[in-house]
Amino acid sequence: MMANIQQLQDLTTQVRRDILRMVHAVNSGHPGGSLGCAEFLVALYQEIMTRKVGFDMDGKGEDLFFLSNGHISPVFYSVLARSGYFPVSELATFRKLNTRLQGHPTTHEGLPGVRIASGSLGQGLSVAIGAAQAKKLNNDTNLVYTLHGDGELQEGQNWEAIMYASAKKVDNLIATIDLNGKQIDGTTDEVLSMGSLRAKFEAFDWDVLEVAEGNNLEAIIAGLNEAKSRTGKGKPVCILLHTEMGNGVDYMMYSHAWHGKAPNDEQLAKALEQNVETLGDY
Repeated sequence: MMANIQQLQDLTTQVRRDILRMVHAVNSGHPGGSLGCAEFLVALYQEIMTRKVGFDMDGKGEDLFFLSNGHISPVFYSVLARSGYFPVSELATFRKLNTRLQGHPTTHEGLPGVRIASGSLGQGLSVAIGAAQAKKLNNDTNLVYTLHGDGELQEGQNWEAIMYASAKKVDNLIATIDLNGKQIDGTTDEVLSMGSLRAKFEAFDWDVLEVAEGNNLEAIIAGLNEAKSRTGKGKPVCILLHTEMGNGVDYMMYSHAWHGKAPNDEQLAKALEQNVETLGDY
């Protein structure tokens, strides 16, 4: 556990630096959504989840996390490394030949912390539901967490899973939606409007809560703790996390343009100036 909010903020700043440097080094990757979810994943791994020392795929007796929108792998890898799953120095291999840190997380390289391959969008919730039901069968009282992009919910498989989870009372599951209103080709409203996600999840009989300040660590921690308090009551829980794509880098924010675009040398330098090193670069 981190001791205070300032330590969490320092770690979040370092995670942002990792994301920017990783994507810049290979001129490929997805910085926008990664930056927008930095606070969430730092809070989840450092404050919220019950985790064991070491890693095993069974995950018995600990909370599990599944990243469904796998293209934001830079933030996932950074948080995993800085939470002790593998050496921070390995971040330098991101998207390189024969690396364990593929552009989208995979499992055959055996990277600690990665439980499913998530290159194809829309599948993470289905896997998480299976894991949550397995915990119930094993009398394991720990929880299963997931993260999804809002644009990802345009994939139909999500809605089959959402319907199933409530029908089968999978109430040890907390699904968080990164609600930034943007995807690779524009705003979610322009590409395929989904209307009110709260109304949709509630219509599918989920317990829904919103975190309006999805890039505020204290608000995120409070929201996740509230979500935990609602588990075990017959309904799966959904958090609508209002974030900003590209958060922490002024020229990346408020636009979908940086969904999958790497900064050049000058842009990297400017972004790093806005996020001063706190814990040491890899």
